[in-house]
Amino acid sequence: MKHLVIIGDGMGDYPVPELGDRTPLAAAHTPNLDWLAQNGLVARALTIPSGMEPGSDVANMSILGYDPAIHHVRRGPLEAASIGVKLTPDQVAFRCNLVVLGRSDQGGVTMDDYASGHITSEDSAPLVEALQAELGDKRFRFHPGTSYRHLLVWSQGREDIDLTPPHDKSGQEVGHILEKLKQDEPALYELTQKSWPILEKLDAGPNSIWVWGQSKPPQLPTVTEKYRIKGAVISAVDLIKGLGVYAGLDPIIVPGATGWLDTNYRGKVEAGLAALKEYDFFFLHVEAPDESGHTGVLENKMQAITDFDAKIVGPMLQGLESMGDFRLLLACDHFTPLSVMTHTREKVPLILYDSRRRLGSSPAYTEEIADQGPDLSPAHGLMDLLFEVD
Repeated sequence: MKHLVIIGDGMGDYPVPELGDRTPLAAAHTPNLDWLAQNGLVARALTIPSGMEPGSDVANMSILGYDPAIHHVRRGPLEAASIGVKLTPDQVAFRCNLVVLGRSDQGGVTMDDYASGHITSEDSAPLVEALQAELGDKRFRFHPGTSYRHLLVWSQGREDIDLTPPHDKSGQEVGHILEKLKQDEPALYELTQKSWPILEKLDAGPNSIWVWGQSKPPQLPTVTEKYRIKGAVISAVDLIKGLGVYAGLDPIIVPGATGWLDTNYRGKVEAGLAALKEYDFFFLHVEAPDESGHTGVLENKMQAITDFDAKIVGPMLQGLESMGDFRLLLACDHFTPLSVMTHTREKVPLILYDSRRRLGSSPAYTEEIADQGPDLSPAHGLMDLLFEVD
């Protein structure tokens, strides 16, 4: 018996006037998702506990069976685990974005692009290496990650700092955030400021670092031990791969997996189906719907959702036909509405499917239909449902 989780990151959204007040998920052509809805259980679950930030770290930790109120750790050490950076107990790991800041003649600073045009890993790695060569020391070390997502490790550093995710401030003024950083932690502000001439000299697009998502390394029980399985994780995003590592899952690297609309969908499916010949469980994560939501561009999100259906869900179902019985949990981890361009905390729509029997029947997979189905909150109980644990 095989078990799978497939995540369309950030697919959830609000009704859009241009779509006749339908959501992108409801308006997109998704015959494979709808087939699952017609043969599975469409429901909803809360992935973001009250009082917690609606980030992918919290949401995916919930879906993997961890109660974030007990186990939450920010994304820094998870991304460190993904790229093989071993942390000591006194080290704090930060997500380090390469961003584009805009500067006005009046001295204002804006977050023009939190993702630096989705710079490639090949183009971004030399920039991070240059930052390490000029700014790295016994306290601070820079490590290349994926695309615009990189890692800063601060030995004997602070984790009790209020830092802002850059995607929360797309197109907005951020000078006051930098000034607050200058007051709260001058060492990080100085590091940020010193990155400016280094990146501008290289003239590669990004012109600043932006650090956030900091934490010390966690101690997590593994899902592989809990469910007595051998599992794998496939994602373009270091956060998800690192969470998988802490959960006991083997990360599978897919060449060309970018986390954007140009990601290697076929490679992810082929790697997933191949993994199921060796593993009992795998967690497949697709980032493009979330990144599209952050852009605020309707066409991007519609493409991301239709591609997810046609290039991930459809081929996976076709490939699974020859592999015997399986149970599948498909969900988005959180909403990333186009109108706000960041994460929100609504209960997410999900499908639980069992190849052996029909669990329910709904006409389609949409937010509205999920709201009419059972509430399976909290989301950290979904893995028990997937594995049929009482």
